[in-house]
Amino acid sequence: MSPASRFRHELPDPGWPTREEARAARLFSEGRLGPLRTRTRCWVPAMVPWRAGEDGCVTPEVLDWYGRFAAGAPGVLVVEATGIRDVPSGPLLRIGHDRFVPGLVDLVERVREESGGRTRLLIQILDFLRIRKRPDPKRYFSEFLVLREDLRAALEARDPGLAGADETRLRAALLAMPDPDRRALLSPRELRDLDFGARETVNDLHLPWIADLPARLPGLFAAAAGRAREAGFNGVELHFAHAYTMAGFLSRTNRRGDGYGGDPEARRRLPLEVFDAVRKEVGMDFCVGCRLCGDEVIPGGDRIEDAIGHCLAFAKRGFDFLSISKGGKFEDAKQPRIGEAAYPYTGPSGHECMPTIRIDERGPFGRNVGLAARIRRALRERGFMTPVVTAGGICGFAQAEAILERGEADFVAAARQSLADPDWFRKMELGRGAEVRRCTYTNYCEGLDRRHKEVTCKLWDRDFRDDPSAPRSRDGKRRLCPPPWTPPA
Repeated sequence: MSPASRFRHELPDPGWPTREEARAARLFSEGRLGPLRTRTRCWVPAMVPWRAGEDGCVTPEVLDWYGRFAAGAPGVLVVEATGIRDVPSGPLLRIGHDRFVPGLVDLVERVREESGGRTRLLIQILDFLRIRKRPDPKRYFSEFLVLREDLRAALEARDPGLAGADETRLRAALLAMPDPDRRALLSPRELRDLDFGARETVNDLHLPWIADLPARLPGLFAAAAGRAREAGFNGVELHFAHAYTMAGFLSRTNRRGDGYGGDPEARRRLPLEVFDAVRKEVGMDFCVGCRLCGDEVIPGGDRIEDAIGHCLAFAKRGFDFLSISKGGKFEDAKQPRIGEAAYPYTGPSGHECMPTIRIDERGPFGRNVGLAARIRRALRERGFMTPVVTAGGICGFAQAEAILERGEADFVAAARQSLADPDWFRKMELGRGAEVRRCTYTNYCEGLDRRHKEVTCKLWDRDFRDDPSAPRSRDGKRRLCPPPWTPPA
């Protein structure tokens, strides 16, 4: 039994408010995100539900998904991570071409209709680098491994008969060697490609398209933000967190020597240039903020002190909000099975990003709030009033309200609790908190995400009693949307 498996924490007392108490609460007071006013400080962050078309377009299932969250009338709803490049990326939403705009217009209209105009809608836009599945060793040595000159020399030193041999003979020799001997010939990068699958990083300046990222990304982000504005969104959230390209630039692990890596100012250079390009494209009356890690939780990665420096620079530049997350990196991900890709929420940093009920003695509830609190305090001490969004194991009124009362954040976000019950904010606001379906933090949903299956919640995906005709997942076992809830008259 692992140390973490001994712990199973009880859900905290939700402290559900009466309707009158909710009316006076900070959680249900008006908020501000730069030019954007929000009805409440309740925030549903971006979640990838795997419901887009293989072409990256909005589907009826996407409309139903966001319409269902909008019916709960959160103050802010953020649409899932949406790719800014016009490249195939499976059932993930994309915004890298004008052909995606009509579907996004439908999404905006659906959210406005279902929320009665009470919910502000942002879209999270991101870039990601290529990652490949873990290869079968035989195929790796037969096809993928580059036969470097020093590798050829090492093989010839082991077997002089290989001198001048063609590539086919050299690869055959590699395959015939004992595995430990083969591995001893590989570089750290090649070992990683063999054991985890090939993965691009921002440090791969030998690849022209990686070296060219600073020249290309500002324009791609700006064009995507322009399409978001055209579609009717209230703003964009630039994805600078977790395992994606912009997080790679911000991280201490960024060792680029081209002026975009190394010291903190150089690492922030591209994120600031992206923001400037987006702001120029969309103007000052369109909300532009970002999501970033308050701690990467990997050896050699960013810590809270780095995040504070990034946030001060972003606030000075004029970001409209800063949404603070944690971890979720490839560097410490669990080794995938052969034929599967590494998943950045399987290692220590991923567990901190989405902590479960069994994580450790501290438990998962509000575990990451301290990062947002330190960032917000540093901002206010420097005179910046930039709103800060916090998240991570928030599942009750008393918990959320206390965060706002203590000045630890300006908005409270809840992903897994909102997935368990998209109406939970609305139920609290109406004094009906006892009807909330509370997340149990077992990460059933994350397990589906890992396998690229439609994300659902175990608390509702088999509940067909009230709606036997409800749309089901491709395997027919799970409902694709939570059961309906009708507010009292």
